[in-house]
Amino acid sequence: MTETALRSAPKLETAARARRRPKAQRVRSRPARIVLDVLQRTWLIVVVFAVWWIATAESTNVFIPSLESILVSLFRDLSNGVIASGAAYSLGNLAAGLLIAVAVGIIGGLILGETKRLREIVDPVIHFFRSIPQAALVPLIIGAFGIGQGPKIYTIAFACMWPVLLNTIDGVLGVEPTIRKFSKVYRIPRGLHFRKVVLPAALPQIVAGVRVALPIGITVMVVSELFAANKGLGFYILNSSATFMVPETWAGALLVGVIGYILSLLFIVLERRILSWYFKSGAK
Repeated sequence: MTETALRSAPKLETAARARRRPKAQRVRSRPARIVLDVLQRTWLIVVVFAVWWIATAESTNVFIPSLESILVSLFRDLSNGVIASGAAYSLGNLAAGLLIAVAVGIIGGLILGETKRLREIVDPVIHFFRSIPQAALVPLIIGAFGIGQGPKIYTIAFACMWPVLLNTIDGVLGVEPTIRKFSKVYRIPRGLHFRKVVLPAALPQIVAGVRVALPIGITVMVVSELFAANKGLGFYILNSSATFMVPETWAGALLVGVIGYILSLLFIVLERRILSWYFKSGAK
């Protein structure tokens, strides 16, 4: 018995080490996984910029400058504050317009989603306005309300409101009938019903609507600053183009794309926090 136990002891020790090894390996490989995840997300961007740099290095086309000259112009105007002040102005308009759109879209979507008759009345109007290219309305809104900062914010809010509104309506309509009956049977107050039943159930759809509205808002933000403006990223791009400063024009457009990408990443992080319960439940 003793001899058998002695022979099995090394095996037991080896098994114990094997059970402990995966945990240690997971701890050690966590930085490696982070680096691998970053590489998976950024390798295509690096490749695109490398190809762009090489393909335009010897460019003689005045309208297609080298990436090097574009980046030089971008960093120069960022350091002297020309682009930075315009970007701050544009992002302020975007934030204000998006907040208005989210507030109006959620409130209106909850009301329309819960009121069938009202929804049927306004449905043609909603689909009419959402079918109009939002950029086409920019000069009309600015012409009607003036050339200040307010009309630009209203334009962004108007363009971003529709995806939030429609997704909120769909989210409300997607609430399980059983849950509605449960709320009705127990006579849950209307306000509590909206806050604790309808809004949480519609929240994934609402967040999806805001995600769709974000790039729309960035587009309209730039377009709104192409008309009767004296600051902002759109004005910087237009002014550079009008004065034949082609590298600066490309630099402004490149910065808009970078800002849009960063905002999308930040929104994904925010979405994961807001809908943590939704993702933990395994819902898709």
